[in-house]
Amino acid sequence: MKSLKFLAIALLAFVGGAASAQSKTDSLKVLGNCGMCKKHIETALKVKGVSTANWNVKTKVLKVSYDPSKVTLDQVQQKVADAGYDTPKYKATKESYLKLDDCCQYDRTGKEQTSH
Repeated sequence: MKSLKFLAIALLAFVGGAASAQSKTDSLKVLGNCGMCKKHIETALKVKGVSTANWNVKTKVLKVSYDPSKVTLDQVQQKVADAGYDTPKYKATKESYLKLDDCCQYDRTGKEQTSH
């Protein structure tokens, strides 16, 4: 009976390890301003193959975990750009940028904004 339990635990560990081996995590800079930006960026990545997307308002860094057999990092960046936010590889169209809420229209020059 103990060997059967051990075998079941070993099998679950192997299957769990194999599933996580397919996942990849990358970080990239995505300009934005606020909590609404966070919502827009993360919602844009609710697509097949993306398991988690977390954009940090302070650092402007998007951390995304995905299955590269289902979605590529290029596709991830394109989805973010389609939502109106520039990524290192893709720039949002003027139309998608202008659809953002006023508070979300970030400085597109890439310069950090300072408050006085």
